[in-house]
Amino acid sequence: MTLATGLVATMALPAYAFAPGSKDVSFKATESTEMSKTQAQAVEVDAQAATVSVAREGFTATTPEELAAAAAATVAAAAAETRRVEVAAQMTTYAASYSGPSVAEFLANPTYPNFDLASVFNVASQYQGTPYVYGGATPAGFDCSGFIMYVYAQFGISLPHSSVGQAAAGTKISIEDAVPGDLVIMDGHDGFYAGNGNILHAPYTGQSVRIQPIWTSDYYIVRIGI
Repeated sequence: MTLATGLVATMALPAYAFAPGSKDVSFKATESTEMSKTQAQAVEVDAQAATVSVAREGFTATTPEELAAAAAATVAAAAAETRRVEVAAQMTTYAASYSGPSVAEFLANPTYPNFDLASVFNVASQYQGTPYVYGGATPAGFDCSGFIMYVYAQFGISLPHSSVGQAAAGTKISIEDAVPGDLVIMDGHDGFYAGNGNILHAPYTGQSVRIQPIWTSDYYIVRIGI
């Protein structure tokens, strides 16, 4: 019976197998634990650390604006190349479709040696319906200055294939004094004055030589031959 009582007493002890208040050192609080309970903690940092700068060396990023600009440049380059191919094909067809006299041949042997503006306009009017061709200067196709150059060449008058050059080749006059056959000069474009505020010109790709009202007030009149 004594043994049984002892076993029961032993089994009744807590699972940690030591009575509260035990002096066993393995359960004593460490020095650092005691300090954390009783003292504020602090970390000392060298004062020089506050002056250290951090740089993103070797790293770059493309902004949305730069991406948009690059995309626009790609689209513009593709459009320019498409236009170049179209113009090249157009000029090949143009060159093969005309075998008449050239500007140089007219200058060497003018069809109309007697020059007057009314006659110039009458000759120019005959080319209505001729398709616009960039760089064209024959009845197979005209651009704006090529049209004027070709018509004036038939009167023995040499003009450059350029709206700026043609403007410089004549004399600026008042709009009120303009008559058919004078030149209407605009920024990057020109044509024959057709009277009553109209212009006879080779407009742009996809269109043909025609007469239409002058659509802007930003123009002036140049007369050739004075």
